[in-house]
Amino acid sequence: MNPISAKDSVNPRTRSDEKRLGLDPFDPSAYGRISVAVDLVLLTVEDGRLRAMLLQRSEEPARGRWALPGGFVRVDESLEGAARRVLTQKVALPEVFVEQLYTFGNVLRDPRMRVITVSHFALVEPAILRKALAAPTPEPLALMDLVVPWAREEGGAVAACGMNGEPLPLAFDHAQILGVAVKRLRGRLRYSPIAFELLPHEFTLRALQRVHESILARALNK
Repeated sequence: MNPISAKDSVNPRTRSDEKRLGLDPFDPSAYGRISVAVDLVLLTVEDGRLRAMLLQRSEEPARGRWALPGGFVRVDESLEGAARRVLTQKVALPEVFVEQLYTFGNVLRDPRMRVITVSHFALVEPAILRKALAAPTPEPLALMDLVVPWAREEGGAVAACGMNGEPLPLAFDHAQILGVAVKRLRGRLRYSPIAFELLPHEFTLRALQRVHESILARALNK
């Protein structure tokens, strides 16, 4: 997928429109090129573990590393539209509701060019993610355990581990993006019933307690 360039992102007004409105002509080539992307953090709780859906990159940069599903925003689509397209094409989950999480714009976060990513996140039942794993996708997908090295809502990078428990190499700044998602999730548990998104329509009090304990990484009094 080709990144968005400054040339592509020209305001749709024509030169005659600018002249009629008394605006100075705008030359997009006078500005550096910046691309915009979306990255999706899909979280679940399974077997008492907080897990995330990751894909293994098949292209450079970071070929072979694990990454959040994502892609560049096209000129003719919104951020929400780009997120929905990535969900459909890369994860086979077109119906999952996602919301914006945070914008990451470190100058050196992508070696190709200046890329700003608008991350989104969603809580998904494990059965739904397991169904997506069985669908054909462009790149290999897997549910990875998250290891959070900090307590409560301190924040920081988060590691993803494979079946052997060893940390996996993550692409770009995705360890930091995962960390922000976990911090946001832990914070929202204090004032909203967000954990219900990870449970079926009918569940036990013990199941709800286990979801909270898995996210918070500590035991709770029922």
